[in-house]
This record gives sequence, C-alpha cells and structure tokens, in this order.
Amino acid sequence: MSNQHLNPVTEDDIADYLGNNPEFFERHAELLAAVHLTSPHSKRAVSLQERQAEMLRDKIRMLEGRIMDMIRHGNDNLALLDKLLVWARDLFLTLDFTNLPATIATSIQSQFSVPQVAIKVWDVAPEFASAAFAQNVSEDAKVFASSLREPFCGVNSGFEAAGWLDEPAQAASLALLPLRAAASGNTTPAFGMLVLASPDAQRFVSTMGTDFLERIAELASAALSPLR
Repeated sequence: MSNQHLNPVTEDDIADYLGNNPEFFERHAELLAAVHLTSPHSKRAVSLQERQAEMLRDKIRMLEGRIMDMIRHGNDNLALLDKLLVWARDLFLTLDFTNLPATIATSIQSQFSVPQVAIKVWDVAPEFASAAFAQNVSEDAKVFASSLREPFCGVNSGFEAAGWLDEPAQAASLALLPLRAAASGNTTPAFGMLVLASPDAQRFVSTMGTDFLERIAELASAALSPLR
C-alpha cells in the first residue's frame, strides 16, 4: 500500500501548498476563470476572480462602516465637549455664591438632558450654613459620599440622596457624584454630592463608564470651593 493511501491529501495540505506557492496560479492562470464558486449575494456561480472582487467590496464596505462610526463618535464627543464648556461658563458667570449649587444643578439638567438633578453641600462657611443646599443631610449620607471613590451609577434602591430630588418616586436610576477637594479616586472626605436621576432604569447603569461624570464632579467641586 502506498504512502499516498496511508496519508491522503487534506484540504489543509492543499491550502498550505497554494499559500506557499502563489506562482501556481501564474502557471495555471486558466484556473482563475475556470473555477466557479457560489456567490453569497446572488447565489449564482461566479469565477474565482469575481468572488475575490466581491470579498474585496465587502471588506471596503466594512471599513467604510467603521469610518462612519468613528466620525459619528467624534461628532458626539465634540457636541458633548461643547455642552461641558457651556456648563462651565455658567459656573464662571455665577457671582452670587449662594446661587452656585442651584446653577450647577439646573445647568446640568438643561445641558445634558438629565430629568432630575439635586445637590447638597456640607461643611460650608458660616454665612452659607443656613442655605437650603446645606440642610437636611444625615451623617450616614456624608459617610456614604466619602466612601465613593468614583461616581455610583445604578438602580435607585432607596438612597437617602434620592430624597433630595423634587420627584424621588420618578428616579428609577441614579448617578451619585461625590464632591471633594481632590481629584476623583482620592480618599479625601467628600464635602457634597450631586444626584442625577432618570425615570429610565437604563439611563444610569453599573456597567457604564464614569470618566465624564468624574470630570463633572471635579469641575463642580472646584467651582464650589468659595463656599467652604
């Protein structure tokens, strides 16, 4: 019995040979037109050359789709940056520090289309201690805010901070942003907290990225420094 029968040629053997010997098709150019494959688009038989052209067109369409996605993401990021700058400008233009927390909340609500926003600030200077934003915050809420190293996003499971909203019952999901003098991730105790809420349970989820929310918290914290 010959070795050919003991070790039959496999498709992998053929593929390896053709891959390592591209000149095969130069010696047998007629095969490029003679070999026919089924097109996945029209289900008709096409030549190897036509099939290769179809595969190339499919690849081009896929790359075009990726480019369009990149353009859309770039435009979305640019629009988000514009909104962030408008929000920051509103903070700079607020000269009455007593109104600053309310400006932070209402501007976030309008610029970023957040249904409800609330804010509380504690450990403020005596002249601001009687303001509404500095009232009715328990020690537990303060400890909780300080325990957050980054914004919390998820379902509203009865957080005290949800009670700071105008309509707590409409808060299905929340983003809780600790406000502190240092950058996000620091262990410095929080001196306040921003609450973003939505009736949509999927608006703020635990799997979402928090980088943008962290920048919001850092800017708000810096803007609120005159209150302390």
